[in-house]
Order: sequence, then C-alpha cells, then structure tokens
Amino acid sequence: MDLLDQLRVFLRVAHGGGFSAAAEQLDMPRPTVSLAVQRLEARLGARLFSRTTRRVSLTADGQALLERAAVLLADAQELEQQFRPQGAALSGRLRVDLPSRIARRLVAPALPDFFERHPGVTLELGSSDRAIDLVQEGVDCALRVGELASSSLVARPLGQLAVVTCASPGYLQRHGVPRHPDELPRHQAVQYAATAGGRPAPWEWLEQGQLHGKAMPGRVTVGNAETYIACALAGLGLIQVPAYDVQEHLASGALVQVLGDCAQPGMAVHLVVSHRRHLSARVQAFGSWLAGVLEPHFRVAAALQP
Repeated sequence: MDLLDQLRVFLRVAHGGGFSAAAEQLDMPRPTVSLAVQRLEARLGARLFSRTTRRVSLTADGQALLERAAVLLADAQELEQQFRPQGAALSGRLRVDLPSRIARRLVAPALPDFFERHPGVTLELGSSDRAIDLVQEGVDCALRVGELASSSLVARPLGQLAVVTCASPGYLQRHGVPRHPDELPRHQAVQYAATAGGRPAPWEWLEQGQLHGKAMPGRVTVGNAETYIACALAGLGLIQVPAYDVQEHLASGALVQVLGDCAQPGMAVHLVVSHRRHLSARVQAFGSWLAGVLEPHFRVAAALQP
C-alpha cells in the first residue's frame, strides 16, 4: 500500500470515528486498516491516533495531518483527471453536505439525473441544519443558505432563494392580517435561531429599495426548518421562509401568504469548499448541476403573490 492509499485509510478512520467503521466503509479487513495506519505512523515518525478501548481520537500530529492529507489527495485526484482525454467521464467519491429540507425536497428527487450524467461518481450525501466543519468531517463541498460567516472557506454564489411571509388561517383569524410591516409588532412570530441559545434572526423586508429590519415578539424559538414550519401550521405565529419550502401548504390553504406587497430579501445560497485546490472536476460538476436544480426556486415568489 503506497503513501496515498495510507492517507486515504487515515482520512477514513479520522472521519468515520474508528478502525471498524473505516474498514466497513472501505470494504477492507480491520487488520489491514490498522496496519496501514501503523505503517503511515512509522513513515512519518508520529503518532496519529490516541486509542482506548472505547474511542479513537486524533492526536495533535494527526490533527495537523488531517487538512494536509485532504489537500494532497484532492490534488492527486485532480492530476489524474487533468490528463484524461477531454470529455472523459468523471469518477470517484464525492462527499457533500446540504440543509436537510433542500436535500429531501429538491436534491434527492433530482439525483437520478445527476447519476445519469456522471455514472462513475459515487455520492455521500449528508443533511443537517448546522454549519459543519468541512475539514474535520471530510466533506468536499457544502451548501450554505443565508449570510456567510467570515471564514477561510471558498464560496461560489449560486443565487438567492425567494422568501415569503405566511401564517395559518387560524392565526390570522385570531390576530388579523398584517397589511404593512408597521403592524408586525402587534403580531407573534415563530422565532428561528441557528444555534441553541442564539439570538433569533430579525425580520427583514424591502421598501422602496431599502432594507429594513425589526425584532419580532414570539413565544417559541426553534433551530430546525421542519419544526419552524410545523409551528406555523399549528397557528403559533408568522414565519419568513423560502417559498419552495411551503409551496404545497400555500396551495392547499394550510398557510396563507401575507405582506405580498412588501418584498422580502432573498436568502443567499453558496456552495462552499475548504480550499481552492479542492475545486476538483467532481465538485465543479456537482456545483453546476446543483445550481440548475435550485435555479427555478430563485424566481418562484412572484407567482405566489396574490
């Protein structure tokens, strides 16, 4: 087993949380995985993992190797692709992380088209509503919705998701229909905070081309898109949400759009990678395909307004 193969095993142990999980994922005997790591440690003259009966964790040296190894393997894969004939089919594994509802509602149903275009690519698709550490979790690229925090990530803007404000008919019957943002302080909102204990995001709208924001009162704060919409359906308050996410509820009347004359700013969507050298042909192909899947939902708000 050469150095690159040993590094692949090392990364799988680091990201999979142990030798047994890595062996299963790599379809290798566990002793082979252990031997590959031992030989890599001997080659580098450093201990990469702390091993106990219950868990395996990276040492300081292992942590330092983690990002370097990922970059080295990405460069090696890119080098292979560079010298293949023009138009040759892509191949290899791609690890992607997406927001859970985008993964379930938009991307998963469209994946047969991606695999028809790129049959040699295998995909590991993670879905969560938290901003994961791409290097720590061994992810090639991730989709981020909303304002990006300052970081070393390389971001490719894909567009902006259209946003609507809506509530259940029962809520509107009890509290009235807001006709203008000035009426919002008299209403309740379902609050959304990206992290536990975090400050809820302010409500925003555009008026005469100017962006305005307002802190909304609310009795419940959530950190998950599924729960956010469920609270609105239960009549707990107004929500601001990407239009694609509530299309069927608006169509059925379970939710009603309000403030249609006051445009909400779109939610920026970026594809992020941990390093410029990770922009492999597979990542570029997936990013272009994903932009095509999402693009219709960047324009849907106007059609939903009364």
